[in-house]
Formats: sequence, C-alpha cells, structure tokens
Amino acid sequence: MKKLWFAYLLCVSFSVTAERHPPNVIFVLADDLGYNEIGAYGQQKIHTPNLDKLAEQGMRFTQFYAGAPVCATSRSVLMTGQHAGHTRVRGNAFPEDNGRQELYAEDFTLAELFKQANYRTALIGKWGLGMNNTQGHPNEQGFDYFFGYLSQHHAHNFYPTFLWRNDLKVGLPNTVRPMGNGHLYGAGVAVDKKVYAPDLFIDEALSFIQQNRQQPFFLYYATNVPHSNNEATTIRRADGAEVPELGEYESTDWQLGSKRHAAMITRMDRDIGAMMEQVKQLGMEDNTIFIFSSDNGPHVDHAEPMDFFSPSAPLQGWKMELWEGGIRVPLIVRWPATVPANVVSNEVGYFGDFMATFADITGQPVPAGTDSQSLMPLWQQQTQNYKPHEYLYWEFKGRDTGVVALKDGRWKGIVRDEDPTRLALFDLAADVAEQRDVSQDHPELVEELWAYLRSARSESEHWPPIITF
Repeated sequence: MKKLWFAYLLCVSFSVTAERHPPNVIFVLADDLGYNEIGAYGQQKIHTPNLDKLAEQGMRFTQFYAGAPVCATSRSVLMTGQHAGHTRVRGNAFPEDNGRQELYAEDFTLAELFKQANYRTALIGKWGLGMNNTQGHPNEQGFDYFFGYLSQHHAHNFYPTFLWRNDLKVGLPNTVRPMGNGHLYGAGVAVDKKVYAPDLFIDEALSFIQQNRQQPFFLYYATNVPHSNNEATTIRRADGAEVPELGEYESTDWQLGSKRHAAMITRMDRDIGAMMEQVKQLGMEDNTIFIFSSDNGPHVDHAEPMDFFSPSAPLQGWKMELWEGGIRVPLIVRWPATVPANVVSNEVGYFGDFMATFADITGQPVPAGTDSQSLMPLWQQQTQNYKPHEYLYWEFKGRDTGVVALKDGRWKGIVRDEDPTRLALFDLAADVAEQRDVSQDHPELVEELWAYLRSARSESEHWPPIITF
C-alpha cells in the first residue's frame, strides 16, 4: 500500500511539474519560401498537408514581415530583435569581408534570452551570421548545440562534403565540384550525391527533441529548403532545385525544375510532420510552441517558368525586392495550451517581435535597444492589449536598392536609389499588390514618412547609408 501511495504521489508531482514546465519552442524557418507556396496560404499545386494541419490547429498571420528581403539581414533581425536599420548585419556579404556578416559578442540573441531562462538551445540548419573561430559562431551566440552550415553560400549546396557540428567539421561522402573561384565558401555542385543535408537535419532535430524532453528547450530549425543551389543553375536551370526524388510530382506533366521545387517543399513538409508527430507521441504537444515562417520572399530561379506556382500571390515582388512579395512571409503559430485553433490574424508583426514575445513567455524584461513588441496578446486573441508598431523599417542594397517605411501597417513608403528625392506611397489596405502610387493624394503622409526615414537608422561601421537624405 505504501508503494502504491508513493507511486501516486510521484504521478501527482510529475503532473504538477509538467503543468509548470515552461513551454518548449520549435521555430522552423524556411529559406526563400514565398507567401503563397503552402496550402494554408492558397497554394494549389504544391502539397503541404502537415503545415496545413499546423495552421488548422493554430493561428495563421496574413500580414507578417521578415526582417529583410535577403537572408543574412533577416536572420540578424530575428536573432537580435532590432530592425534592419539597427541590427548588426544589414546585408549579405562574404566570410572574408572583415566581420560585415557576423554578430558580435555584445549582440544579444534569442538563444541567449532562452539560456537566461534555463532552456536548452539548439540551431540545426543554416546560420549565416558568423564563421568558425569568430564571435558570431552559434556557440558564441547562445546556442548549446549547432549542426549545419555556417555560411549561406555553403548552404546553397544540398549535397556538401562537410557540415559543422559545433566547432568541428563533419565529413560527408558527397563529391563536389567547387565553384565561385574560392570566393563563395563551400559553394559548388555535387557530382556524386550520397547524403542529402536536410535528411541529416531532421534526424538531428528528432534526436535533440528526444534527448531534451524532460527540460524546456528552444530548437531553431533553419532548413535551407527551398533555396536554390545558385551554382547548379549556371549548369542547368532545373539542377538548382536539389532533391533526392520527385515523389508524387514525378508523374506530372510539369517541367523538371518545377517538379523538383515542389518536391523540395513537400519533403520539408514531411519532415515538419515528423517533428509534430514526435512531440505528440512524447506528450509534449500542448506545451510546445510550434512556429513556422520564411526568411524572405521567393527565389525560384530553378522553376520553369518562375511564376508557375504564383509564389508571391496576391503580392507583387520577389526575394531581393522591397515590394510586399520580398518581405511579407507566412507565419503559423501553434500552441494548444494558449493559442486558439483555426484562427486567422490580420494584425501586423515582424521578425523583430519574437524577442519581446519570448521575453514575455519566459518572464524576462525586453532587452534594451530592441525594436520589439510582444505578440502574446495576439496569440491569446486579446488584441485590445496589443501594442503594434507605429512604424516598421527595411533597407536593402542590391537588385532593388532602397528603404521602406511602413506606418500603422497600412501606409507603405518606398524610396529607391534611382530617385532618392521621391517617395512612392501605397495604401496596403486597399492595394495589397502595390499597383497605385498615391503619394500625390496624401502629401502629409509623405512628409511624415520622410521624417521617420531620416531618423530610423543608426550608424554602422560596415553598412553605410543606402539613401542619403
């Protein structure tokens, strides 16, 4: 009888402990996935049953923004909670560019926030914010465990000859022809494809979840799907979409590049489904926050034609562009204990808001110097308590060089370097595809956005101003 009573007490104790256990966080970040490339956002040709289920079980956002229209800045915004005019990394660069694409020791990251709350932290996949033996390495930025690519150029190649486990190189049996004249770290095209890196990533993720099931954890699962292998597209366009098999798309009458692109996304969806199922089997589903998003808009240069899947619909623009298609991304949040199921939110948020959100969840103050508002009131459908940003800011130097100010989630002003004296104004509430410049109709708003843009950015030793006002 005493043994039975003791066992009962243990069960009660475990139940109470489980109820008080801080929520686990699994943050899945796709690479170059467009706003309209999963079923929950309207995609008809590419099948994503697990992500669609995730949306049905949680909350889907219709006006959520990445940190930038390219990966490095966007991920820096995500990690630091600072917008593109304040964050450390403000553009894509190269490993040898003297720290331009590298977080510093004084930068405070999401991983460090979780570490302060006694979470176990892991990054699996693509980093892009610091190389080995630098202060920007994931292990120096709050991640207990790292497995994947340090450089975004290395991450172009889905069949690399090596990956990193913390600070150690892990050799892989692929054979790669290097490209980029040594300037693009790890970039190349595999001529003997044996091990597909994303398959290793899901194995690592499942192992991490299993090993840390008894303690709160933050898993940042930053897949490189469906980014193109840019180097492979120079040989044959379709080869940029690297995937082991075409699966259900093999029998379609599509062109090869489109088949491969769809297969990449559906395979990613399969892997996400494996994590969802594991969390469920471990009894952790109610107390695990599952988040899915993309680092920027689509870049499907391997598909034929590029707009075959309408990847940005109903938006205009692509990756490396300041139109909505370059920066507006899907966001799905599932947390059964807190977030209601099958809800669509039209409220505005962006990558930088995760810092305040996770500070809120872990009971910590929002770090100083951030541009971050907690999304928790939205997740709890308490919109009256939500404090949206009056302004949001983006900048980009590249194919579409310029700066963007967004006021109240509605009025979007864009200044481009070809005419830095002109601000184009769009009313996103009436014109989400940005077809009509209404700047002449609202001169007072134009002046207000000009004033914000002049003050939105801080100085950076590595990233000079894109527009001189």
